[in-house]
Amino acid sequence: MRILILGAGVIGLSSAYYLSRAGHEVTIADRHPEVASETSSGNGGQLSYSYVAPLAGPGVVSKLPRWLTRGDSPVRFRPKLSTEQWRWCFQFLSACTREQSELTTRKLLSLSFLSRTLLHELIAAEPSLDFDFVRSGKLVLHRDAGAMRSAIKLLEFQRTLGCEQQALNANACVELEPTLAHLRPSLAGGIHTPSEDTADCQRFCKSLEALLRARGVQFLMNTSVDCLRPESGGRVEAWSGGAPLLSDHVVVASGAAAARLLKSVCIRVPVYPLKGYSLTFDLQPQTAAPHVSITDFSRKVVYARLGKRLRVAGIADIDGYSLEPDPTRLVTLRAEAAAMYPDIVRSCPDNEWTGLRPATPRGTPIVGPTRYRNLWLNVGHGALGFTLATGSAALLAQWLASSNGQDLRSTFALSH
Repeated sequence: MRILILGAGVIGLSSAYYLSRAGHEVTIADRHPEVASETSSGNGGQLSYSYVAPLAGPGVVSKLPRWLTRGDSPVRFRPKLSTEQWRWCFQFLSACTREQSELTTRKLLSLSFLSRTLLHELIAAEPSLDFDFVRSGKLVLHRDAGAMRSAIKLLEFQRTLGCEQQALNANACVELEPTLAHLRPSLAGGIHTPSEDTADCQRFCKSLEALLRARGVQFLMNTSVDCLRPESGGRVEAWSGGAPLLSDHVVVASGAAAARLLKSVCIRVPVYPLKGYSLTFDLQPQTAAPHVSITDFSRKVVYARLGKRLRVAGIADIDGYSLEPDPTRLVTLRAEAAAMYPDIVRSCPDNEWTGLRPATPRGTPIVGPTRYRNLWLNVGHGALGFTLATGSAALLAQWLASSNGQDLRSTFALSH
């Protein structure tokens, strides 16, 4: 079958890999001249298979006043005259219950464990892939004793679902990652997950692109898809520049742009962008940098070593579709990095990035069929796009191969 994938980020490219491996004739269309030009270009670098608890949780409502009033808050809401934004926010608040959070965590863990297995298999099967992949493990730091107790309760819950994690005191955290020694007095402890990985998402995408091109996948770069149009027989076509892009099936994997594109065929998906930021420091010789992937829980900032670079990422602004960076948010992120690793911030040059994470209110992606016979979705992965990419893509390929695919409803498909 001829399959057109809309979006050349990590989700679209991963989908192309599994669909082409199944024998389909695959074409990828993207409005940029290069793959991974938006959200996949500067993400946090963490492959967090076991740490997938959604942003919508039972403690969120009590944090709202701080989120709304403090400029340095890790999560910030900027109201717009947008029914799309307000609808998403109300759905997010309704998902902030313990029951919904635990259900979402179960779903995400199932998908993330599948993704971990598939990514490791992909690396073994495709030795040409080169993207700074390291099985680094992950350490989530807690500065507040109450937050640490809550983290231990979550650890106990996640252990019942197959996670292998360990609670460490401050001394054990420093023993595991000596570059944290200066923070010892402020640490209440941490949660260590040895099975987590780190990697460069953009390099993964570019490496996967080379592999796909060699295997006959076609790329239509600099190609903006203007709309989807219903056709006879319950089908749709993707239109670009006043002409249809011919295909038997269409897969929407266009990240934050998906919701607006799908409106053209009257499909509403609860995907809205959360603006994030990252800094990438080019490490100098003899500069002490962490080897374990680190998340500062209270600040919502992550640190991942990618070869000879350190990626620092965080912040979630509910601020519409603009990619214009807020200088104050970059100042906030740089200040957090300086407090954690002052020598790196002082001595190493950095690159700034701003991107839109395509999030759903509950935190689970939307993967699977639609009411149109040939239209498929792989969207809404939020900050977990790299983590969930292989699992989502492989499941999509399996569903599309089903002779009755349009009737399938998975735990992820259209479940919002």
